[in-house]
Amino acid sequence: MTARADDFIPTRTQPDPPQRQNQPQRVLPASWDLDGMYFWIGPEGAASWGRGPEQMASKWDSTIGADATLIFIRERESLAAAGGSLGASKWTERGGGRVWIDGLAGTRLGGHMVGASLGPILELSDVSHPHLGASVGIWAFFGVTPYVRVGAVDQLGAFAEVGLHLALPVLRRRH
Repeated sequence: MTARADDFIPTRTQPDPPQRQNQPQRVLPASWDLDGMYFWIGPEGAASWGRGPEQMASKWDSTIGADATLIFIRERESLAAAGGSLGASKWTERGGGRVWIDGLAGTRLGGHMVGASLGPILELSDVSHPHLGASVGIWAFFGVTPYVRVGAVDQLGAFAEVGLHLALPVLRRRH
């Protein structure tokens, strides 16, 4: 048997069924609205100039580590970002590392978030007791977060650091 165009039998099309009346309409939030609470974790690397416990003179060294950041964003406010960061890094040449906790504050400038950090540091070493210090820094968020930090550590003196943090989102809650 062969099919021919004349054999086509039209069928009646059923319209879409009516929507249920008791279903709440879900409204998706605007994708451009970034206000909310964020929890980020991610790797970080830096080059630091300063003196370690086993060094007599200051020199450059690098660190590799990670940090966790909890930050609240309100883009249209003058204080557009406020939060804190906890991190740790390991020195690549000398033994030991660094642990820090920073308070963060930021504002929108030129379409990007920029800000400052401030907090205590604990300098760790394989050859001496921990040394307490503090630092202040500036940062900018462009998807990655470059930063510059300066500070001082007890018995070791001043240091300067230039680094990059990659913020990987773990949690976001909208206001």
